[in-house]
Amino acid sequence: MTNTTALITGANKGIGFATARQLGGLGMTVLVGARDADRGRAAEQKLRDGGADARFVPLDVTDAESVAAAAKLVESEYGRLDVLVNNAGIILADGTRALPSETTVATLRRVFETNVFGVATVTNALLPLLLRAPAARIVNVSSEVGSIAVMTDPDGALFELTSVPYPSSKTALNMLTAMYAKELRDTPIKVNAANPGYCATDLNSHNGFRTAEQGAEVSVHLATLPADGPSGLLWGFQMDAGGGYGVLPW
Repeated sequence: MTNTTALITGANKGIGFATARQLGGLGMTVLVGARDADRGRAAEQKLRDGGADARFVPLDVTDAESVAAAAKLVESEYGRLDVLVNNAGIILADGTRALPSETTVATLRRVFETNVFGVATVTNALLPLLLRAPAARIVNVSSEVGSIAVMTDPDGALFELTSVPYPSSKTALNMLTAMYAKELRDTPIKVNAANPGYCATDLNSHNGFRTAEQGAEVSVHLATLPADGPSGLLWGFQMDAGGGYGVLPW
């Protein structure tokens, strides 16, 4: 996969960094999107030390000017983009029990700004470059908590979870994924949502039962789909199905 370029947002740590490392291991040039310059450069160096062709790209998905600058850099240096992994995300909740009735609009806005609006901003800015690639892939890192079917199943493992901001943002992200897939269905681009599963990262204070590397496997699979691969799916770890990988319900 030489001469193939992938941009991963939020790639300085966690699943994003693991995704960059795995894609770099496949021979892709990996662009490390990160808000913090020091952390971004440190991640770039660590990836390079591991043998990957990596480059830090300053990128704050909530800042339109930052996104535009990143798109301009990719165009000037690489001419196109083969893979976009919208990985950057945040978790916030209000109240001691994170109930819907305890949730503030301010928290909802902050979470949606990164997890939903940021994805749309980045994707729209980079779509012209993705269309220049022979067969680009867009991967939106979502979650099973964004699946209404999963969250409302009384026999499911997540039925007792009531937090609103993060799950609803991932539900919205799933719809974004489905709509981009519809818009681009007559192009070689494939657009899918990834469910990495409950991975131990900074996002959840390292409480998950899967590793960041295992979570990244899902994004890497979707980023490297063959020409006859699917588009417009939520795919990844299936907790209620006893583990393993497959399609999850929206």
